[in-house]
Amino acid sequence: MKNKNENKLDNPVWHSLSESHSAFALDYDGTKFYNPEYCPFGGFIKPESTLKAAKQYASISDSFFIVGEKPEIADSLKIVKELVCLQMVVPDKIQLAIDTEIVKLTENHNAELLQLVNLVQPGYFKPKTPLLGNYYGIFKETQLVAVTGERMKMNDYTEVSAIITHPDHTGKGYAKQLITAVVNRILDENKTPFLHVVESNIGAISLYEKLGFRTRRKISFWNISKKQ
Repeated sequence: MKNKNENKLDNPVWHSLSESHSAFALDYDGTKFYNPEYCPFGGFIKPESTLKAAKQYASISDSFFIVGEKPEIADSLKIVKELVCLQMVVPDKIQLAIDTEIVKLTENHNAELLQLVNLVQPGYFKPKTPLLGNYYGIFKETQLVAVTGERMKMNDYTEVSAIITHPDHTGKGYAKQLITAVVNRILDENKTPFLHVVESNIGAISLYEKLGFRTRRKISFWNISKKQ
């Protein structure tokens, strides 16, 4: 399945906040950010707008990311790091038998979900992030041990995100099964799944490639915070 609008993936935050996730957008005239309670991400189409926008957003979010080209920022802010990620897409359903029970998570699971994701990947997942899409989990003896969900959403694309397994439960194929379930549901909605993975995370990239993901491009996540 090939989408005509694949170039929207070059600026995924902007297009998500202009389309399916417009209700979560804070619009700074050429730069858009997610409401920080949901996701600390921004994107822009007017480079000159990032200077003012980042400064305004910094008043409500201590640490955040602008995704895409390098933004201009005010002297009161600093770029903490540039995370270079591979942006990967999967065009076809994953042919993998699911033999573990996968549970669609509800609001009742939010505390446990937040705890698990921030144990493994602190900083990205906010209290209202689960409201951006569907999240799915695997439980062992009532403990949530692995999750995968959806974050950025456009009309034609949905981002697969929070692919997390508790350190005590890795190597059991849980991530593979959760990714399969989430990807195939997104494709059933006639959308193309995509994800972002830090380019140094060779193990994860290898797993995604085995499941049929291909690297579309590299894309930078610029982590910005106030100067101390």
